[in-house]
Amino acid sequence: MSTILCNTEYLQLKSTPSKEGKSWVYAHRPNASNVVVILPVCNDEILFLTEERPPLIAEDKGLYCIGLPAGLVGDERKGETIEDAIVAELKEEAGLKADKIEIKARKAAGSSGCISETCVIAIAHIKDKNLICKPVDDGGIIIDRTWIKKDNVLEWLKIKDKAGYVISSSTLGALFYLFAEEKL
Repeated sequence: MSTILCNTEYLQLKSTPSKEGKSWVYAHRPNASNVVVILPVCNDEILFLTEERPPLIAEDKGLYCIGLPAGLVGDERKGETIEDAIVAELKEEAGLKADKIEIKARKAAGSSGCISETCVIAIAHIKDKNLICKPVDDGGIIIDRTWIKKDNVLEWLKIKDKAGYVISSSTLGALFYLFAEEKL
């Protein structure tokens, strides 16, 4: 049983007893049932987003974050399924339509000691990377979209890391599923 300590429109701060009975404080999203993270793949290239995330900037963790198209399930579209959210977020944030979608993980946690949020990781296979619509910048958060050849991803991420970029754990998780499957 949890107690709400602070309640905002999009985020709650809650407390729940730990195994030892101590108060464990965590964040919770009251208006979404899940999160989807989509790895767009077209032939031998992967689409990455460069984002400016206010919490990372505020805590001096980095000015930019390497991420993927992602979004909350059911926050704006009531009754939305995970599959609906994957299609919608890929279109909104990347301007793309997938020819095939593969869900690889249904409950990946980025910071399970801090937030109750889990995400669904999906790979979107795209035959044509021509935009079907103009993508949104998500309130100024998304500042760039970059296609990187699969063979160059590790080196590109190392360069971004050395330059001070944050790399989201969900991005690394999605890459794990893509490259692990290719090695099997």
